[in-house]
Amino acid sequence: MSTTLSSFRVLDLTNVLAGPFACHQLAHMGADVIKVEVPGSGDLARQLGADPDLNAKKMGVSFLAQNTGKRSITLNLKDPEGKAILKSLVETADVLVENFRPGVMKRLGLDYEVLKAVNPNLIYCAISGYGAEGPMKHLPAYDQIIQGMSGVMSITGAPENAPYRVGYPIADTIGGLTAAFAISSALAGRAQSGEGCFIDVSMLESTMATMGWVVSNYLVANKDPKPIGNDNFTASPSGAFKTATGLINIAANKQEQFESVCDAINQPELKIDPRFSERQARLQNRAALTEILEAAFSAYPAEFWEDTLNKLGVPAGRVMTVPEALDLPQVKLREFEAVFEDVEGTKGDVHIARPGFLVDGKRPEVDMPPPVLSEHSDMILSELGYKASDIEQLKEKGVV
Repeated sequence: MSTTLSSFRVLDLTNVLAGPFACHQLAHMGADVIKVEVPGSGDLARQLGADPDLNAKKMGVSFLAQNTGKRSITLNLKDPEGKAILKSLVETADVLVENFRPGVMKRLGLDYEVLKAVNPNLIYCAISGYGAEGPMKHLPAYDQIIQGMSGVMSITGAPENAPYRVGYPIADTIGGLTAAFAISSALAGRAQSGEGCFIDVSMLESTMATMGWVVSNYLVANKDPKPIGNDNFTASPSGAFKTATGLINIAANKQEQFESVCDAINQPELKIDPRFSERQARLQNRAALTEILEAAFSAYPAEFWEDTLNKLGVPAGRVMTVPEALDLPQVKLREFEAVFEDVEGTKGDVHIARPGFLVDGKRPEVDMPPPVLSEHSDMILSELGYKASDIEQLKEKGVV
């Protein structure tokens, strides 16, 4: 386990994806993450995923994917005793993360101003679709809604079939990464200032912030972004091309890389063809160039062209399925996949994707599998000073 954040405690009051994913990153960096869930039902993600049996057990695949390394306690935050327990936890915490709609925590009497009085050093991170201020702040927002509102869908797909959504919850994931980055930065800042802060993460703005190239092309060059399928709008040949056995992505963004492609297909005359001899001409004649290249690529499988082009200094890679990507020797060598054996509440072993980086040559990891709902309630309440008899009473009253 990485211990970078091992001295910090994070209260995770989030549901489904953006918030849990943010806290998933923090847990992998060593933070003590306590997941605060609704009694009886917990995080909605517990009921989501491709395995109905796991959903029924409240251990859905969507939950398993991003809740390793966390402890679970259930609290009824509408109950005065539940609020009191949360405040006790806040006294011990460094960070609180929530992704309710703006205003929900205030109605519960647990908003930042209230909790700041309990713990002035608290870093409070609120994740929402549109942010805590503005005319859209109260609107519900899910990943696909944000993909559409941000402009992502308008530039995804080919001209004849766009708009398309990205094939995984990219807006939720970006929102989570943005929150994790902001929280980590705030913790570093607090070490100097000694003060907590309120972090307001907008999924809409987080997603748009990652669209810098297309946004800037509009803002600076007044070019309205359009869908162009698998082509790269900055260069040609750069995109996905048909081979004898599927597609290969090629990024020949430099003049010398284009010329290497010409050599690879044994057509050096293309280097001086006025349609293709310089960058802008290749962009204007992209379709003609693609037709020539794909005719040549059809002679050999994608693996051949991947190897040949990379050896010539032209970035190239097959278009793979998810199972194929997970089976890559490169991915296996770097231990991207974690396995937890005989996880309670599941059918056995659980395979999880780890964060995409190494620290001092080691992949960040956690030593706890995703928790069963309320698995650690007794432990956490005991840490706060509650006796066994008190805990039983809280359970009987539905507080935990």
